[in-house]
Amino acid sequence: MKTYPKIGIRPTIDGRQGGVRESLEEKTMNLAKAVANLISSNLKNGDGSPVECVIADTTIGRVGESAACAAKFEREGVGATITVTSCWCYGSETMDMNPHYPKAVWGFNGTERPGAVYLAAVLAAHAQKGLPAFGIYGRDVQDLDDNTIPDDVAEKLLRFARAAQAVATMRGKSYLSIGSVSMGIAGSIVNPDFFQEYLGMRNEQVESVEILRRMEEGIYDKEEFARAMAWTKKYCIPNEAADLNRTDKVKSRAEKDADWEFVVKMTIIIRDLMTGNPKLEEMGFKEEAIGHNAIAGGFQGQRQWTDYKPNGDFTEALLCSSFDWNGIREAYVLATENDACNGIAMLFGHLLTNSSQIFSDVRTYWSPEAVKRVTGKELTGMASNGIIHLINSGATTLDATGKQRKDGKPAMKPFWEINEKEVEDCLAATNWCPANRDYFRGGGFSSNFLSEGGMPVTMSRLNLVKGLGPVLQIAEGWTVEIDPEIHKVLNERTDQTWPTTWFVPRLSDKPAFRDVYSVMNNWGANHGAISYGHIGQDLITLASILRIPVCMHNVDDEKIFRPAAWNAFGMEKEGADYRACATFGPIYK
Repeated sequence: MKTYPKIGIRPTIDGRQGGVRESLEEKTMNLAKAVANLISSNLKNGDGSPVECVIADTTIGRVGESAACAAKFEREGVGATITVTSCWCYGSETMDMNPHYPKAVWGFNGTERPGAVYLAAVLAAHAQKGLPAFGIYGRDVQDLDDNTIPDDVAEKLLRFARAAQAVATMRGKSYLSIGSVSMGIAGSIVNPDFFQEYLGMRNEQVESVEILRRMEEGIYDKEEFARAMAWTKKYCIPNEAADLNRTDKVKSRAEKDADWEFVVKMTIIIRDLMTGNPKLEEMGFKEEAIGHNAIAGGFQGQRQWTDYKPNGDFTEALLCSSFDWNGIREAYVLATENDACNGIAMLFGHLLTNSSQIFSDVRTYWSPEAVKRVTGKELTGMASNGIIHLINSGATTLDATGKQRKDGKPAMKPFWEINEKEVEDCLAATNWCPANRDYFRGGGFSSNFLSEGGMPVTMSRLNLVKGLGPVLQIAEGWTVEIDPEIHKVLNERTDQTWPTTWFVPRLSDKPAFRDVYSVMNNWGANHGAISYGHIGQDLITLASILRIPVCMHNVDDEKIFRPAAWNAFGMEKEGADYRACATFGPIYK
């Protein structure tokens, strides 16, 4: 799971010997080195390592050199390519023909040699052959001896590389369903054709009883369990909240203590199911040690499990956080109710940001008028146009408390930027409520906190539509703080044992974003995946690589970056996106 794909840099050149090619060798290779340095200096993989780049051994002027480059890239584990040139080249001979590599081409804007002419020619060849590529062309002319990368070019190179690395990282991995369909939720009716054809992923399934088998037969690391319980007793059990259940449904202290041990074991076991654990092989459980190579997963929970055993709220919240008893580490992606559609949206956000993701019900739109009616008070500031209540019993990462800091402001950060004090602050801000046993008859503990306001966030959701296929929704906005008295009244009208994030989208003249109500009214399912930062433009680039049209977004048009072939499908960007995705089809089909 820690072997990451690399990005291949292809320096293409005019193949004519006898003066032309020789004059361009150094320039072309220097551009390739500059691009490799830009990417490795700015982008990181999920474990914090720099994204590696591989440069072709020579410049590429004829098809034999293209083939040699392709062979090297296969050996080196390349997952995407960027072609760079400052001159004319032979388009169809020098282009990247691998159908599974996301591709971009930077044509140097200089007047001495026609790099822009090659860019236009090779993009036409890519479109004609059905191998879409992103075109990158700087706004301002550069001198031939200038090997710097202009800011506008760098922005597009990094946006492409970020999305392409996410696509390549998913390929060959698994989505693990633990259990099956939860309460008829369509997103948990996992569609293997979508995973295979659009993401290059396989689907793995484990019945929930496997968790019980591993508990009963002791197939988990006992030393880790002891360490995990000590950590839980220090940071979680002291924050156990008052039990809000009816007296006849309140568990005894002994039963609650047993539930704590149960949910900690369940967390260890589900992680082992996803990624494996070499410790199990030392214990004699070689098969169980292997894991399912899962880059994401989902836990069915309701209802068959939760009617019988403690719920998965602790497990989902802890695994989706950037820390646990083993210290600060990369967050996992584990969807509540096995909602794979939302789990994949979480995965997209995680791969683009390297930070943990919020899984929430898109529960309620509160208009200013409704708030005034039920509380007698008015929403103010960023919340004055209305708010959306994001709340869920399960995989709301504890990072979402907002207790981490970036430039002094609330944030959710990649794990390597998080310090121990921020971890302790996130834990201190989280109460653990005995589960609502009207919902969860088997008990358990639900995380409860209120996200700090002021975090820029992006909510997204993947939906599957019969006859159309997958579509992606995106809404950039902010977490907001509201009057504590208003929060208390609104929160107590729903399940107050769960964590709350108050969200307001950025409004615009687009129909789905004319007001906050329109965002809620146009959202395609009951769940949303929320990422820290305004990453809508990166999600759009990622979706275009995967041939998933975007049906709703509030990203400024000038920030949208899709393959050049999309320009051939009409002048209206969103309609062109649909037509291009339908024409080219999923990349792994």
